[in-house]
Amino acid sequence: MKKNIALVAGGYSGEYDISIKSSLQVLRNIDQSVYNVFLVIIKKESWMCVSPEDCVQEIDRKDFSILRDGQKFCFDAAMIVIHGTPGEDGKLQGYFDMLNIPYTTCSQDVSSATFNKYFCKLIVSSFGLPTANFFFYTKHTPIQITEIIDALAYPVFVKPNKNGSSVGVSKAHNLAELDEAITNAFAADDEILVEETIVGREITCGILRDAGELVALPVTEIISKKEFFDYEAKYTPGMAEEVVPADIDEETALRCQEISRNLYTRLNCSGVVRFDYILSDDTFYFLEVNTVPGLSEGSIVPKMVRAFGWTEKELYGKLIENALNPVSGGQ
Repeated sequence: MKKNIALVAGGYSGEYDISIKSSLQVLRNIDQSVYNVFLVIIKKESWMCVSPEDCVQEIDRKDFSILRDGQKFCFDAAMIVIHGTPGEDGKLQGYFDMLNIPYTTCSQDVSSATFNKYFCKLIVSSFGLPTANFFFYTKHTPIQITEIIDALAYPVFVKPNKNGSSVGVSKAHNLAELDEAITNAFAADDEILVEETIVGREITCGILRDAGELVALPVTEIISKKEFFDYEAKYTPGMAEEVVPADIDEETALRCQEISRNLYTRLNCSGVVRFDYILSDDTFYFLEVNTVPGLSEGSIVPKMVRAFGWTEKELYGKLIENALNPVSGGQ
């Protein structure tokens, strides 16, 4: 019997449009001979379900159900493609945990910890992996500009602590730009990081579990046409190039995959996860974890998957089956 899958998209952040693009790409490629797929669009004001028959109904949030032919209809699993809150920061995972509905991403606690860049950097640093030096501030923390200037050479990155897709991220080359960058970051979040710039190549690696075994997807290099891989470079055609596999020697690529497997295991990740680094002087500096990476046509993970020799249909099937039938080491 076909499983009923809620494809959950949308969200409450500036990544809403990217999430919708990801969901439409999944709909085009998921094996609908195996799964009944229901698109669920989550907004602050409404949770709406679009059935395979194009019937639009409001989700009953008490039990994440809809009515079909007058009967309560529930889902076997949720495929979460919300980038940002509430799908990447653990809120939706906690909700599904309370309802005992399996899902395709990391658990609530892992999602929450890794979405918070400050906490994630502290955790990863404790594993011995180098990260950029940084300062952490909240809206209630007095910012001492002199301590930033004394400790971190320009240029510096200023980032919202809990956000994705480089929304609110700026690169500051002087005091005036630093003041503006701090204001912009606080407009996106009530916590920010001011981080030193590591000069090097931006490298990323995707990891997922297949039948209990960790699979490392091809290491990829991101080459931005802009000064850094910002929102425009990520989502404007022609503004960035993803080299899959990266033009690096085999030993370096294998080392990146091993670092990523180790992080996936030690962070207790589930689903497909992308780890981002700066490769500088043969050292991998950890940047961040993407526990709900983009799945749109131009996103990096689908390119990695195709280069690995899988179809997107195979990827989505593996994610759903892993959620429905978790094995040791998974969710």
